[in-house]
Amino acid sequence: MNPRIRLTVGPVLYYWPRKTLIEFYGAVADSPADTVVLGEVVCSRRHEMKPEDWLSLAHDLAACGKEVVFASQALLESESDLREMRRITAQETYLVEAGDASALRALAGRPFVLGPHVNVYSRPALLEHAALGAVRWVAPVELSLDAIGRVNPPQAPVSGGPQADTPIATEVFAFGRLPLAFSARCFTARHYHLNKDECGFRCIEHPDGLLLATSEGEPFLTLNGIQTQSAGQHCLIGEAAALREAGATRLRLSPTAQGFGEVLACFDKVFNHGGDAGEARAALEALSLPGGLVDGFAHRRPGLERSWT
Repeated sequence: MNPRIRLTVGPVLYYWPRKTLIEFYGAVADSPADTVVLGEVVCSRRHEMKPEDWLSLAHDLAACGKEVVFASQALLESESDLREMRRITAQETYLVEAGDASALRALAGRPFVLGPHVNVYSRPALLEHAALGAVRWVAPVELSLDAIGRVNPPQAPVSGGPQADTPIATEVFAFGRLPLAFSARCFTARHYHLNKDECGFRCIEHPDGLLLATSEGEPFLTLNGIQTQSAGQHCLIGEAAALREAGATRLRLSPTAQGFGEVLACFDKVFNHGGDAGEARAALEALSLPGGLVDGFAHRRPGLERSWT
């Protein structure tokens, strides 16, 4: 039998109310998820959750048998952002996911996770980060599966971490709207003709982001504060064989406001219990998640395309 594919619940990328977040993670605690990534990774102005709230959630999830990872922001813009990054990287109870190069420096010499926004696109780059202490690599979301397999092939994985012979685990973004880019500007505030510093936290009104369409009315991108995402939900539930061939041992599932419990159940059934991928994809499509399901990047095609009919 194939070894278990571990399922990671990625950080919540949207601005959800505190009550919603606590209820969401309460459901995750009873789910098939193996790992949960916590923390605000998009905008430091979002303040529904305090540091002590995240730590309390971490303790509760760990008590339920989940591996907890704390993630740092991908774009730091101020001294206060740097202080928050240092606070996250200073704690040693939980593994930390580096969101940018500043976190890499703070974590050097300790085991850590390479986040998807750290630019690792080649085997030499992965070797360099392994020497710093990386034990896990979340591949950049736009990489195709065959490219991922060449960076860290399962037959000859990169080794590093605290022990030089520890193979680096490959985690692939397998479900959710793809986080594509960050900007110093807040696009949600701009949509409402507001200044970034006086945004009114309008992104809390869009629990799955704000869909952006072309002039022809076709879904194109999603605005999420300073982050730009894909319009469609990247979905690799039909790629079990290709993912294993690429060396993936973990799949990252990015939270959605609705139906995420079904997402977790479908991926666990297909990847770890022999479930039918076609039936699972149909179940996910029936959720009518915003933007629909796509998988173009995984196959070296435009991200909005999909490989099935």
